[in-house]
Formats: sequence, structure tokens, C-alpha cells
Amino acid sequence: MKHQLTGKVVSDKMQKTVVVMTESLKEHPKYHKRYRVSKKYKAHDENNECKIGDVVLIEECRPLSADKRWKVAKKIAAGREEEAVKAAGAKEEE
Repeated sequence: MKHQLTGKVVSDKMQKTVVVMTESLKEHPKYHKRYRVSKKYKAHDENNECKIGDVVLIEECRPLSADKRWKVAKKIAAGREEEAVKAAGAKEEE
């Protein structure tokens, strides 16, 4: 089974590539406080389906470029950016 991660799309400006940010909790070894750690991965998006704000599942694959070793397996949830744009447009019309 291939390694899989879940994250949020933070950039879709490249062709067939999205940047996915994953977050995890770590615990400090001495003080035992939990803190968030985030990491960004470039993932292959063949059909340019993903938009900023979407939650996606990415999985490991062979190297596709110098720094792209992940591909988008499936889209879990759509982002809310589209709703915000529609709401802003509705307010301007009033």
C-alpha cells in the first residue's frame, strides 16, 4: 500500500500541479506541549480539477519532476473560496 496523506490545497497556479499543505500535531520532548507542524507537498493533478481550499488525499508515486513525488488520489471536500466570491458579488449588487 502506498503512503497517503490528507491536506488542503494552498496553490493551483502551476499547470497539472497543486501545492498541498498537511498539518500534524507534535509533542515537545521536554515540556510535553503539543504544537502544530505543517509541511507542503507538490502533487500531480492531471486534469487541473483542484482549486485553492479543497481538501484532497494525496499518495506517493514515482518521481514526476525534480520536486514532485505525489499525486492527487481523490478530492475529499470542495473549498469555500467559491462561496466567498459569490457572497461578495451579492453584496455589491445590493
